[in-house]
Amino acid sequence: MEPPVSRNFVIHRHQAKRLHYDLRLEYRGVLKSWALPKEPLNTPGIKRLAVAVEDHPLEYIDFEGTIPEGNYGAGEVAIWDQGAYVLEEARPEKWVFFLKGRRFRGRFTLIKFQEPRNWFFMKMRETGA
Repeated sequence: MEPPVSRNFVIHRHQAKRLHYDLRLEYRGVLKSWALPKEPLNTPGIKRLAVAVEDHPLEYIDFEGTIPEGNYGAGEVAIWDQGAYVLEEARPEKWVFFLKGRRFRGRFTLIKFQEPRNWFFMKMRETGA
């Protein structure tokens, strides 16, 4: 496991054929990316489907604008949340990280399930004292 270090993240609100949200985590020189068909929630324990998509270049972290018709992902893209995150665990079937954004703050997880590209995304319940 890599030592905890602060990295960047973004959640794009993407109005393509259908409205969805793109979660992007800076990791090893790229933005690891998942498409969320429903708005992500900052409520512990509520799972959202997250479909793994192709990695994006780091420069995409600040992108807002229109992807022209005829191109993959055509439509309006806006930054919905952005900030830093600390990766606590990264295994092929589970990621745990702490988000520090404008909307989202707290420990979140991505858990892979049976379908090769499908994951659950959710905020974890706080434990302890």
